[in-house]
Amino acid sequence: MKKRVVVTGMGVAAPNAVGLDNFNSAIQEMKSGIRFFPELRDLKFSCQIGGKPEISEELLQQYFTPLQLRGLKSSGIVYGVISGTDAWKDAGLEITENGSPDWDSGIIFGTGILGVDKFREAIQLIDAGKTRRLGSTSVVQTMASGISAYLGGILGCGNQVTTNSSACTTGTEALLMGFERIQNGKAKRMLVGSCSDHGPYVWGGFDAMRILPSKYNEEPTKASRPLSNQASGFVPGSGAGALILEDLDSAIARGARIYCEVLGGEVNSGGQRGEGSMTAANNEAVTRCITAALKNSNVETSEIDAINGHLTATSRDSVEIENWTRALNRKAEDFPYINSLKGMTGHCLSASGSIECVASVLQIYNEYIFGNLNCEEIHPEIKELIHQDRIPTEKITKKINILAKASFGFGDINAVIILKKYPA
Repeated sequence: MKKRVVVTGMGVAAPNAVGLDNFNSAIQEMKSGIRFFPELRDLKFSCQIGGKPEISEELLQQYFTPLQLRGLKSSGIVYGVISGTDAWKDAGLEITENGSPDWDSGIIFGTGILGVDKFREAIQLIDAGKTRRLGSTSVVQTMASGISAYLGGILGCGNQVTTNSSACTTGTEALLMGFERIQNGKAKRMLVGSCSDHGPYVWGGFDAMRILPSKYNEEPTKASRPLSNQASGFVPGSGAGALILEDLDSAIARGARIYCEVLGGEVNSGGQRGEGSMTAANNEAVTRCITAALKNSNVETSEIDAINGHLTATSRDSVEIENWTRALNRKAEDFPYINSLKGMTGHCLSASGSIECVASVLQIYNEYIFGNLNCEEIHPEIKELIHQDRIPTEKITKKINILAKASFGFGDINAVIILKKYPA
């Protein structure tokens, strides 16, 4: 018998809010976290704006020891440790410094580029013949699994502790990997999520590709415009999201709060064939991924109440909507409600999937659909496919029974999960 899997804890460090309660309020209020960065202007970036969580020194000291903070330059690790630790505590789980490992709990926490600022410092020191000044944390800050290693040590997890990396799909893929481990009885609970560094050395390549908006440097909060006729490229962001997935029996036995149930999902790739490429999804692969996710979850297309899309505020938004209409065989007024978080946070790269998964669960648990920021004028190709009422521009109070969350990543890789409201 396959185990049922539920979400019992969450944490988040997003550009528009840090902390679960703050984030829940921010997305209902449609608060933007996109800001102007003088550093990007000085470096002659075309796009001089981005999304970056605001972390105070006081907050840092609540999660890291003075020794850990010495030389800590990886923003991704900072965001990941904050969100991961918060999720653990939110689930009602204890953090102990001694005793045996928690053999029933594991971690799958992904990233894209981790520790780039530490890498830069290391290169400078090594080239100057000052290798001994690197410090004892340079390795853990720059290895891809540094974030899961940090969290594994803090939480004492003794089950699988690993890191995945699948570009923009990373966080959603991590959730599915953790789900499958619990479903197959290999763990009772898994901390899943993803993080991304911020700054010019992460965002510079995208600026060079000319896929970021350059005309909103003086109006940063208006720059990210998913689904809009004025969409002109994605705004780079950073941060982390984390969720505790748990065997339903375990959650019930310890009296845990249950946010929602994870029914299933699917991951696949378009192989960069046909219309698929390094930067564009193969449309057949996307529709196959959606269809398989529904089949694996035993859900009919008519049962989907809402979709939290990938929707990055590029020309691909209308293509994504077309793929959803084809996979669900639903159009116009029959189409589910759909929204994108990226109008408020920008595109948080490898952290996007996990932050958006947290937002998706919050909508189910608290019975609302957040509005699409900066979508006053819907793209005409999208309006031909679905009714504009399906794209709310402000918060809607609504009970959601089943929600589909999708991430379609760089490299033509896809992930879709299906979440369901758990009866109170």
